[in-house]
Amino acid sequence: MPRPFRFGVNLLASAPADEWRAKCRRAEELGYDVILVPDHLGMVAPFPALVAAAQATERPRLGTFVLNAGFWNPALLAREVATTDALTGGRLELGLGTGYVQAEHEAAGLPYGSPRERVDHLERTVAELGRLLGSAEHEPRPAQSRVPVLIGANGDRMLRLTAAHADIAAFTGARPGRTPGTLDPLGAEELDERVARYRALAADRATPAELNLLVQAVAVTDDPEPVLGPLLERRPDLTLDQVLALPLVLVGPLEEVVAKARAQRERFGFSYLTVLEPFMEAFAPVMQRLRAESA
Repeated sequence: MPRPFRFGVNLLASAPADEWRAKCRRAEELGYDVILVPDHLGMVAPFPALVAAAQATERPRLGTFVLNAGFWNPALLAREVATTDALTGGRLELGLGTGYVQAEHEAAGLPYGSPRERVDHLERTVAELGRLLGSAEHEPRPAQSRVPVLIGANGDRMLRLTAAHADIAAFTGARPGRTPGTLDPLGAEELDERVARYRALAADRATPAELNLLVQAVAVTDDPEPVLGPLLERRPDLTLDQVLALPLVLVGPLEEVVAKARAQRERFGFSYLTVLEPFMEAFAPVMQRLRAESA
C-alpha cells in the first residue's frame, strides 16, 4: 500500500507578527500538515519563526526546509533544536542541507568551500546532533525522544548520508544551475535514476523513510503558459510540454494535476509534497482532492 499523502508549505516571506501568525493559521485552515521555513539570508530566522507558528496553530508539524549546515555550529544548533522542539510541544521536524548559495556565505563571512567540504560539514553536523540530542545529559532536552530528520539530497554522497540518517528523504527535483545560486530542474528519467540510487543505498533500513518532493510551480488552470513563462525563459531549451512534464511542476486542470501527483507517488514514492508560499492557496484544492481520495 502506498504511504498516505502529507503536505507542507514553505513560508518564504517575512512579515510583522500579526501577519505571520495569520498566514500560519491560514495554512492550518487549508489543511497543510507541516509549516516550514527556509534558511536563507533575507528571509525569516528559522527557529523563532517556527516558535511563533506554533503559538498561532494547533495541528501542523513545524520544520526547517532546509537549514544551511554551513551557517551552523553543531553544538549551538543542538541547543536551538532542543529549545525549539520543547517550545513547540514536540512538533519540530529538522530539515538539513549543505547550502548552495555562495553569495550568502560570503555575506555572512563564512567559508563556502568545495562540494566535498560542504558535505563533510553536513555529515559532521548530523553525527554531532545525533550524539548530543541522544544524550540524557544534554540540556536543554527536546520534547520528542527523536526529532525527525529530513535531508535534502541529490548527489551520490548526499543520498548515502540520507539513506543512513534521514527519517525523510527530500528530493529537490533539481540540480545546481548554470547561474550561481540557481537550480535547474531534473526530468522524470533523471529523477527515476536518483530515487533508484537512494533506494539501493537504503535497502537495509529497518524502517523506510518518507520520500518528499519540493514542487516549484502549482496552478489549477486551462492556460498553463502564463504561469510557466518565467521557467520557460530560464530554460529556453525546453518546450511548454516538456516543462509541464517535469516532476516539480503541477500545473493544469484540476483532474490532471491530481492525477499527476498520484502517478508520481506510484512512480517515485513521493507521498510528502512541499509547495512554496506563493502557491499555498493554489495547491489547496489539489491537496483536498488527494486527501479525500485517500480517506
